[in-house]
Amino acid sequence: MQIKYTIGVDVGGTNTQLALVDIAGRIVARDYLPTTGHPDAASYVKALGAKVTGLVEANGARGQVKGIGIGAPCANAASGVIEGATNLPWPSPIPLVDLVEKATGISTVISNDANAAAVGEMTYGSARGCRNFIMLTLGTGVGAGVICDGHLLSGSRGFAGELGHIFFHFAADRSCECGRYGCLQTVASAGGVVETARRMLAADVRPSALRDIPAPELNARAIGEAADAGDRMAIEVFDFTGRCLGEACATFAAFTDPDAVILFGGVARAARFMLPAMREAIEKHALHIYRNRIKVSVSSLPDSDAAILGAASLPFINTTKS
Repeated sequence: MQIKYTIGVDVGGTNTQLALVDIAGRIVARDYLPTTGHPDAASYVKALGAKVTGLVEANGARGQVKGIGIGAPCANAASGVIEGATNLPWPSPIPLVDLVEKATGISTVISNDANAAAVGEMTYGSARGCRNFIMLTLGTGVGAGVICDGHLLSGSRGFAGELGHIFFHFAADRSCECGRYGCLQTVASAGGVVETARRMLAADVRPSALRDIPAPELNARAIGEAADAGDRMAIEVFDFTGRCLGEACATFAAFTDPDAVILFGGVARAARFMLPAMREAIEKHALHIYRNRIKVSVSSLPDSDAAILGAASLPFINTTKS
């Protein structure tokens, strides 16, 4: 039968999104399952396999799927194994490609989740035609996909561009799940935004709607909603986050000389409060040869589409593994 589809899978720390995608990049059908709540990786893959089979059968796609592409944290693109992921609930290594192939009978490839998102943005989103950009995924963690000279910067195992785990002075007193201190992730992830809010609330006596939110319910979404409602402290939380991201991007510019930095993920929903501070910090901290030339924007693909579409493109651009 004619090959018409691929399946894209975006493995997040909280939820896993999957979609049946046609060869033109249109999402035909989608589904999701919680990443958490499974006692081990094998039971998670069993549930994922059932979801994949359901998408294929419900859309009459049996025999028409070229392959499954997975975007996952700390994924070794060469071996198909997740190595040392700090945001997943099971110990590494996880032979995810092998498990998924056995569960579905469909050829499977894998890449770092942030890399997959960058490929999706380059192929279908606002980065079409852009040969040099960095895509920062701000969610449970901070990931990055780096496109340099029109190619995905991958490295020997697919781990190149772990920009969320570069040390910065503004995070020096924050511990990261990777076991170190000072990672950008501790400031710019959803949890980092919450930690910033907690510190501001403790250090400042001003009234704020954030004080009315029970501690267990204080999350990045709630802080964003407070900012949307005009709460000054909530706005300052994202202003601080934007300044940290801008300073970080000024450093990243020296690595790849990007034309653009694109934000993606749940935290990026508050971009209107972060972008002005981010742009200002880039101009302040970047080497003079990079100033006034780096565009900062938000992904043009809604929600998780960039990651799913990027993952769905992997069977076409990367069909071998060792």
